[in-house]
Amino acid sequence: MNDTTDTATEKENGRAYEEYLPIINAIEEKHGKDTDFIDLRSISGFADAFVVTTARSEVNARTICDAVSDAMDAIGLTHRIEGESSARWKLIDAGHVVVHIFSKEGREFYNLERLWGDAPSKRFESED
Repeated sequence: MNDTTDTATEKENGRAYEEYLPIINAIEEKHGKDTDFIDLRSISGFADAFVVTTARSEVNARTICDAVSDAMDAIGLTHRIEGESSARWKLIDAGHVVVHIFSKEGREFYNLERLWGDAPSKRFESED
């Protein structure tokens, strides 16, 4: 995992992503691409964070989804999975954190980073 510069300073977001590193690491281990952590705590009442990633294929999306589900189980997060049959978007909802697994086309279409552009975020670049 190669993390890059935050869009907000470390002081502003308090490294909020660290709580979700098991999830981010699971995504990176399964080769999720351009993984973003979006800190919603100051602007949303329904979730504290989004983790958004791009899968390289439909099989990769299922693999990432399974790995994230396993990581959530390991840290005791109850969650539900939506979009299991979708090729564009899978969603894993654990209440305070929601993981979005997109195809390249789905990510461009929904563009969550633009919708939540006022929120502090951090990009985790894949090394491959």
